[in-house]
Amino acid sequence: MSDFMETATAPDPLDGAFTGSWLMAQNFPPTRYVVDGLIPEGFSLLVAAPKIGKSWMVLGLAVATATGGDAFGTIPVRQAPVLYLALEDGPKRLQRRLRNMGVADLPGNITFLTTLDGPVLSTIGSFLDRHAEDGPLVILDTLGKVMPPARMGQSAYHADYSVSGGLRDLVGAYPGAALMAVHHTRKQGAEDFTQATSGTQGLTGGADTILVLTRNRHDAGGTLQVTSRDAAEGEYAVTFHSDTGTWSLDGTSLMEAAEEARQREATKNVGDPMAELVAKVSQYPEGTKAGDLAVMLGWDADKCGRYLRRAADAGRIAKIGRGLYTPVRSVRSVRSEEADTLDGSDFRETDTTDTADSLSGEGEW
Repeated sequence: MSDFMETATAPDPLDGAFTGSWLMAQNFPPTRYVVDGLIPEGFSLLVAAPKIGKSWMVLGLAVATATGGDAFGTIPVRQAPVLYLALEDGPKRLQRRLRNMGVADLPGNITFLTTLDGPVLSTIGSFLDRHAEDGPLVILDTLGKVMPPARMGQSAYHADYSVSGGLRDLVGAYPGAALMAVHHTRKQGAEDFTQATSGTQGLTGGADTILVLTRNRHDAGGTLQVTSRDAAEGEYAVTFHSDTGTWSLDGTSLMEAAEEARQREATKNVGDPMAELVAKVSQYPEGTKAGDLAVMLGWDADKCGRYLRRAADAGRIAKIGRGLYTPVRSVRSVRSEEADTLDGSDFRETDTTDTADSLSGEGEW
């Protein structure tokens, strides 16, 4: 048979295509959320520097989901089965942390694993199979413990994407289910928070949702930055309570926490007059005039104009017209000296000890 005939009788590569009219006629179920407005179903990647409380955050999320409690102290969570893969902890530490958080008892719908007896995808898939109808949550802490080495001839980007994409495809086969993997930030900073992940952009490229948690180790206040294919992008002020190991939103809603994050970033590392000015501008989302600000602050026009120019030049407020100023719309609008010095270069961080411990067979993870 000729090559032409073989091609002609082969399966049509467009067999899986669908038309626009078919698409628009469908009624898809609404997106399920682990935390409403913040963490949707699918594969999420939570990224943070070591030892700032990210494991405490996901442990609190696991408890809230298993019990149907409140996440971050204020957001009601739908009760669902939970698998917590605590691959850097043991039962003793987990129990101590839970008791420290004030947890006296837990329901039977939360399962802990501190070691893996088989490939991680099989382990997660088995749990999702058992609870497919219940919108389960799986937490993988940490992703570095199960990252396989790149195959010979495979680029670092494609190795990372195969891991992230594999986890996304696995959980995506179970509508309503969620999988959150915890990972470390890169050693250098990044102006765009989605580039803060250790490794290449292949990891973030394969995720449905990316959450980046930042906090000065000597400061309780932090910021949770979120971007997602399904949830609204946002940046929220959060606080770590070291006495209990719990995290809370700074405010009674995501909207209030977002406003607090903007306010906190806009007044960071500034003196009292600048902080006072930015705080006053933040009270007027639609904008306020320089003359009105001078009156409200009790300043003369020259002083007010000088501070307004400095604040606008630094991105702490926005100038939208002649003598008219508004709050910044995003935390990332505020410039920093650190951001100006970054080169944005990529690098891959590999821990061969963790990888060797987690693999159960050639090519499986």
